[in-house]
Amino acid sequence: MVNSALVNVMVKAARKAARPLRRDFGEVENLQVSRKGPADFVTRADRRTEDILRGELHHARPAFGFILEEGEDESGDGEHFWIIDPVDGTTNFIHGIPHFAMSIALKKGDDLIAGLIYNPVTDDMFIAERGRGAFLNNRRLRASARKGLSEAVIVNGCPHRGRADLAQFRKELAVVSAQVAGLRRFGAASLDFAWLAAGRFDGYWERGLKIWDIAAGVLMVREAGGRVEDLDNSGADVLKTCNVLAAADGVFPMLATVLRAAK
Repeated sequence: MVNSALVNVMVKAARKAARPLRRDFGEVENLQVSRKGPADFVTRADRRTEDILRGELHHARPAFGFILEEGEDESGDGEHFWIIDPVDGTTNFIHGIPHFAMSIALKKGDDLIAGLIYNPVTDDMFIAERGRGAFLNNRRLRASARKGLSEAVIVNGCPHRGRADLAQFRKELAVVSAQVAGLRRFGAASLDFAWLAAGRFDGYWERGLKIWDIAAGVLMVREAGGRVEDLDNSGADVLKTCNVLAAADGVFPMLATVLRAAK
């Protein structure tokens, strides 16, 4: 695959931000033995990564705005927006677990046109561009060809402390676990999407996410031949509700039926 100029901009920014982030991750592993803990250090690493990504992307496309955790920057052309999560999977990062990623998406109007998900520890670079497919390190991705739930491995985002949707999740977990080959919870939404696009998982659901958690992944799954919708079948844009149901095409109908009936 020959990357477009737009994707090359994203890849260059991610690789530049990855170098100090890998060093930061090594320091976090060392900080596990300290009483203070690594939380403050990780906050600084997150901000540093965001600053690098934002600087590189703005330099390459100065007319584009940004959607970030602290809010929307509308100083650009009002149509193109970079959507950035500098460290998705922060809890994993804090605990020295090498399963986290930076996520970059580009939205034009209401349409996602490009996405990148990069784990700097494993050097797995997932990229997608609207109409051009999804790729892992230049290898084309296809969602799995499984049909139904009996052989499916499903990943989910289990609500943690402070999340109000735990009761609903327990109902969903009960009905899904009774029908699938396996359930997983890895703690990084962007990589859940990327691994679904790669055929490693067959389905994924989670509530209460943010647009920067899902934007690149939504495009990734769709470009790999999978389906992504609002979990509650509201007909609303999943980028606005951020309650996600995603799956390979052959798994989606049954997974959707089971989850949407769990009330």
